[in-house]
Amino acid sequence: MRRVRTACLGALFVLIASWTTVPVWAAEPPNIVIILADDLGNADLGYRGSKIKTPNIDALANGGARLESYYGLPLCTPARAALMTGRYPIRHGLQTLVIFPSHTYGLPTDERTLPQALKDVGYSTYMVGKWHLGHADRKYWPQNLGFDHFYGNVVGEIDCFTKDRGGVIDWQRNGTFLREEGYYTDLIGDEAVRLIEKHDNAKPMFLYFSSLAPHAPYQAPQADIDMYQDLFSDPIHRTYAGMVTNLDRQIGRIIAALEAKGMRENTLIVFTTDNGGATSALFATGARSPEEREESGGVELGSTLPASNGRFAGGKGTLKEGGVRLPAIFNWPDKIKSAVIDEPLHHVDIMPTLLALAGAKGSLDHPFDGMNAWATIAEGQPSPHEDLLLGVELFRGAIRKGNWKLLKIALLPGKTQLFDLAKDPGETTNVADQHPMVVNDLEARLTGYAKQQKMSERMKAQVDFLGFQGQTILDQGYNVDGGLPTEKPALPTP
Repeated sequence: MRRVRTACLGALFVLIASWTTVPVWAAEPPNIVIILADDLGNADLGYRGSKIKTPNIDALANGGARLESYYGLPLCTPARAALMTGRYPIRHGLQTLVIFPSHTYGLPTDERTLPQALKDVGYSTYMVGKWHLGHADRKYWPQNLGFDHFYGNVVGEIDCFTKDRGGVIDWQRNGTFLREEGYYTDLIGDEAVRLIEKHDNAKPMFLYFSSLAPHAPYQAPQADIDMYQDLFSDPIHRTYAGMVTNLDRQIGRIIAALEAKGMRENTLIVFTTDNGGATSALFATGARSPEEREESGGVELGSTLPASNGRFAGGKGTLKEGGVRLPAIFNWPDKIKSAVIDEPLHHVDIMPTLLALAGAKGSLDHPFDGMNAWATIAEGQPSPHEDLLLGVELFRGAIRKGNWKLLKIALLPGKTQLFDLAKDPGETTNVADQHPMVVNDLEARLTGYAKQQKMSERMKAQVDFLGFQGQTILDQGYNVDGGLPTEKPALPTP
């Protein structure tokens, strides 16, 4: 009986903790800046040994907490859904691939987002850059999901200079579409600086700086490309490096603006990326003619891409460490000491952690999968997680518990792999046969998550092409309707 009562009390505590949060810092709520790179390779920063110049990111890393076992999701849309809600994308039906221009779905509007929760406790909420959580209906746009101000694009990849995707200009400020000259990262840097300069210091600020760099197409100002003329022989690699350095420059401008405004001392800066660097052209810009590639920054299928995930196998789109294990930094002067943290944390932890700092709360109806990780980040305490879901879909999944990682591929003939990440971070040796009890435990946990997933919106949209036979999917009560929309995205041209 005592065990039952203890378990019930524990479950109640987790539920309450996921809804109401207690401030972990007694002073005024901090300003919060989240800087999200796009498809950044794990090893492509100066402090991680890269030749690419990133002095401002390096300074944040050296002066704050460097998270070395931090995870995202393998692709853009799932990663951003986790970041904005503190919940795994299986809760949203956004776990598979990304939202394409032809798709009409988005982040469910009943989700309580990070900016909504912060806005409720008095924050001014600003976003610049890439959204990628729904575009076909205005209800999915950032300014309708908690942001006071939005400047950027709502689909995924666009041309960094023209802001064009498939003949449609995807570039707006608060719902008004624009034709603007200039380079993507420079423009969102300009906007971020303006927002900081005009911000009313009587209110705390939340700024989400969501860069497209260094996502394909690989495009950068010529001056940034020329910086790497003698370092990289491949022009695509030079351009990729220029994109990363340009992003670093904008981060320096944001920090300088915060200092000039007298805000830096009470500003928590979080830097990370959505997923690992793309190592397959399937997850970058597709095959083009040589002439088109030179002009557009595209890459040919089968070509070698510039991103490096260092010692980690795989890359964007995979559940290997190179696809989901990411660089991450938390920097807050005098509040976070310089440290290297190797405890497993995840994108879903950012929202509950920030809400605890801000004195805000989540939603009782949509409990977090993430945890308040402040004690881990600021004090080096163990991760609050017993396990971390790295991804689960109808055809694959991965989970980490301690140093063990299980990777399961459900496509026939199927594959189950177990890795000891402490001894084998490159996932070179499958030790599943040697540790059957560990496999059984992790498989049961992974299956438990799989049973909780909503039907993938992407799979619904593609159902006409899947050729379902029998009731493996449909007998679960999913409303599998529709097919692939044929209309162009509902993005008005100016």
